[in-house]
Amino acid sequence: MVIILLALGYLAYTGVQESKSYYVTIKELHGMGGSAYSKRLRVAGNVRPGSIKHTGTNMNFTLVENDQMLNVVYTSTEPPPDTFKDNAQALAEGTFGRDGVFYAKQIQAKCASKYAPQQPQNPASGASNMTAVPRGGNSREN
Repeated sequence: MVIILLALGYLAYTGVQESKSYYVTIKELHGMGGSAYSKRLRVAGNVRPGSIKHTGTNMNFTLVENDQMLNVVYTSTEPPPDTFKDNAQALAEGTFGRDGVFYAKQIQAKCASKYAPQQPQNPASGASNMTAVPRGGNSREN
């Protein structure tokens, strides 16, 4: 019984260690030195326009964060998300290679314009903030 519990404990510990990933910025990644090569990492940035290149099941692109850039190679049997395109906010999860390239096994993306807050209407344009109520309807003004 003790051997079985120890084996299960060991498997649980190694599973957690393998699935653990650290979130870093591109600037932090470049400053990590040798410790960056042995960890599973998550890096976010915006997809640089014109950088997406498809080669078979691989896709290369560049993430940009302020003045920092990171070349990423995405290898997977899954296609990238529909929202993955130029200027999209993206999150890549994988490992950093000694060649300075980030090798992603998973990517997530969202289109910044799709999730941006709605712009307030300009009162000078004649647009009203009041909601129209059909005749005979009951409305209250606050």
